[in-house]
Amino acid sequence: MKQFDIIATSAMGLESIVAKEVRDLGYDCQVENGKITYKGDQSAIARSNLWLRTADRVKIKVAEFKAYSFDELFEKTKALNWEDYLSADVEFPVSGKSVKSKLYSVPDCQAIVKKAIVDRLKSKYKQVSWFAETGPLFKIEVSILKDVVTLTIDTSGAGLHKRGYRTGQGEAPLKETLAAALIMLTNWKADKPFIDPFCGSGTIPIEAALIGQNIAPGFNREFVSETWSWMDSKVWDEARIEAEDLADYDQYLDITGCDIDHRMVDIAKANSFEAGLGDLIEFKQMQVRDISTRKEYGVIVGNPPYGERLGEKKAVEQMYREMGQAFKKLDTWSVYMITSNPDFEQHYGKPATKKRKLFNGFIRADLYQYWGKRPPRQPQGE
Repeated sequence: MKQFDIIATSAMGLESIVAKEVRDLGYDCQVENGKITYKGDQSAIARSNLWLRTADRVKIKVAEFKAYSFDELFEKTKALNWEDYLSADVEFPVSGKSVKSKLYSVPDCQAIVKKAIVDRLKSKYKQVSWFAETGPLFKIEVSILKDVVTLTIDTSGAGLHKRGYRTGQGEAPLKETLAAALIMLTNWKADKPFIDPFCGSGTIPIEAALIGQNIAPGFNREFVSETWSWMDSKVWDEARIEAEDLADYDQYLDITGCDIDHRMVDIAKANSFEAGLGDLIEFKQMQVRDISTRKEYGVIVGNPPYGERLGEKKAVEQMYREMGQAFKKLDTWSVYMITSNPDFEQHYGKPATKKRKLFNGFIRADLYQYWGKRPPRQPQGE
């Protein structure tokens, strides 16, 4: 089967997690800023789309070359075998970006790449007139960084964070891909209790349940490459059967999501049902200061308010203090909080065991990690 150059794109700071996921699928990969590159066949495209929890998109790299002039961009693009991917009826919009390059006009680069592809297809399909573009969608991107042009085709369609379970959301929803990454950065396993004290529309608890039962995050949605004539539908069928076989629906989970707003709790419940998780997650209306439990060795993951708006800062900092007080009693629990507030540790009342720089959308934030006591070692048998 033909091998493709595949790119899994990643948010800044999550590249190592995406790379681990790619390797777990069985593919050797290289890590660069914002992308993970690897080789794979059609099955790799399908499996990557279905299984990558923390990647933004899966793309096919058609070519990479240097270009210092529009003529060079045109000729090198036209020389590529676009007919291997694009039939005569496909719709192929071209988007672009350019950073630190001589060809800095993105609209011009997009128009030139489009014209070069059209010219190539006209000669290959012996078509004199224009292309109707009524067929399947192929989203092409021309990306230029320091005069190196990368031409890609997006295989995902909607971004991979769109899992298909979100019936409603709050004001500033956490991306599903970042929520999954936050959980994967903890020491949580499916047999431990898990709490999100600021669950909002339920994204973190839902992603935890999907991870806990090994459910492929893309099981509930479709991908644009499923519509492509040269992508064998059998490949998609097999990938979905594999995902179904690997899911562990019998795994017991102890996951709780809490929020101060009862409307968000209702939305979280609806989203959980939409994800096919039914009553697996317990959602409660509760303030963070009231959280207490007799369970041990659990994990708390939260995306609390950051207090970035004028007038909110004092209330948020008071809430951080109350959280620190409430969680002080849970000394066997590990706590992971993402916030852009630089004084979080001071208000929480304790320095973090470890900090990791991340981005929540365009907001630079830190993941503050507080590791709980380890469970006592079980004595080994005779």
